[in-house]
Amino acid sequence: MSDKNKVNEQELPVFRMQKMYLKDISFENPNAPQVFLPHEQEAKVDFNLRLGNKKVDEEHYEVSISVTAKVLNQKANDSVMFVIELEHAAVFLLKNIPAEHIQRVLAVDCPLMLFPFTRQIASQLAVDGGFMPFLMEPINFVALYERSQQQQQA
Repeated sequence: MSDKNKVNEQELPVFRMQKMYLKDISFENPNAPQVFLPHEQEAKVDFNLRLGNKKVDEEHYEVSISVTAKVLNQKANDSVMFVIELEHAAVFLLKNIPAEHIQRVLAVDCPLMLFPFTRQIASQLAVDGGFMPFLMEPINFVALYERSQQQQQA
C-alpha cells in the first residue's frame, strides 16, 4: 500500500457508536392495583422528548435522549395509569468530520441510531409494569433539526 493511500485512510470520516447506557430510569404505577381492575380504559399520553449532547473529548461526544411519558385513562377522569421517565445515552466517535456537519450528526444521525433502543426500553418497562407495550411513534429527527435551525435563524 502506498503512503498516499495510508494518509487518505487516516483522513476518512469515522462515525461510530462506542457505548450505549442508561443514565436514569423510572417507572411509576401510582394507582395499582385499582388501575388493573375491570373497567373501561382509553389511554391518553402526555409525551415529552428532549435531546442533549456534550463533548467528552476531542473525538467523542455523548448524545442523550430523555423521555417522559405520562399515560392517563380518559375514561376514569384522567387518572394516571403509569409514568415512564428515562434518560438513555451513548458515546459516539466522530473523527475527521467537518466542523460544519458536527451539529447535524449530533442532532440527527446519533439519535437515529440510539432511538430504537430507547423505544424498546420504554416498551419493556410498560410490560414489566403490567401494561401493554408502550410503543413510541417514530421520531423525524431531520424535521426536528431543520425546525430548530429555522428558529435559530429567525
